[in-house]
Amino acid sequence: MSFFSDVERELVVTRRAREADGIVSLTLAATNGRPLPSWEPGAHIDLLLGPGLERQYSLSADPADRTSWRIAVRLDEHGRGGSAAAHALREGAVVRVRGPRSNFAFRVPGARERAVFVAGGIGITPILPMVRAAAASGADWTLHYSVRSRRALPFADELAALGAPVRLYVSDEGSRADPARIVEESAGAPVWACGPTPLLAALADAGPDRLHVEPFAADAGTAAAPAEPFEVEVASTGEVLPVAADRSILEVLENRGVFTVSSCREGTCGTCETVVIDGDVDHRDRVLSPAERAASPVMMICVSRAAGGCPRLVLDV
Repeated sequence: MSFFSDVERELVVTRRAREADGIVSLTLAATNGRPLPSWEPGAHIDLLLGPGLERQYSLSADPADRTSWRIAVRLDEHGRGGSAAAHALREGAVVRVRGPRSNFAFRVPGARERAVFVAGGIGITPILPMVRAAAASGADWTLHYSVRSRRALPFADELAALGAPVRLYVSDEGSRADPARIVEESAGAPVWACGPTPLLAALADAGPDRLHVEPFAADAGTAAAPAEPFEVEVASTGEVLPVAADRSILEVLENRGVFTVSSCREGTCGTCETVVIDGDVDHRDRVLSPAERAASPVMMICVSRAAGGCPRLVLDV
């Protein structure tokens, strides 16, 4: 099951650095100087940038350093929205943060154990702490990292310090990663990946059983998947609410005034994870693994629905 924290706190930006074209890193510390909560490679935080403006950013520095957290933000091509608000933060700015939470769980490989990492663009942020942990454990690891150009390469010095196991692919220099070959050469080792959907889809086609991923966004087909109406029972009150085919459970609960916590509304962040007391779920998120879906009584109510033939879900809300 994914683990997350809903605790909100105010942090101050202690350092802002340009890491690459369109990418800045923000180092955040507690306003009172106290240690921050611990986290593991793959964790992220929510930046609460304004009313209705929340964005998730992976932690990319050293989990052992509890004096600060570091995130990296790529400005979107239109220069607006959450990324623009994050880019506008300067040193000394105070921002509200929720987390950390992790739905990209990572198991540190043992000494000489094989591990493969794949990243595309800003997808390096959750992968970098994983790679450092693998290197520290003495694992036999390789990182395949794709960027558009060297100008778009963040954390270049940190990647260079990791040495030969880092394989860099630069599109405008004519080098591109071959996902099928990466999986073939992994020789059965787990593959940890974060990047654009086409990259992750190609890796999944080549070796789905060994792939652990964190996507940039929900699948394009998620919202278009067929949907049927059903009912949701609020366990705390016994109230039964209809969920129309064109509405999400999250929307229905919010409109009824039932307290819910949410962020991405696309099934990628895990914020709205809710316990299912009864009923079968059609999982449409990108948070839970197949094993977690089978063993964990939870769902992401922003996108997931009652399975076909299940008329009602009873939720622990």
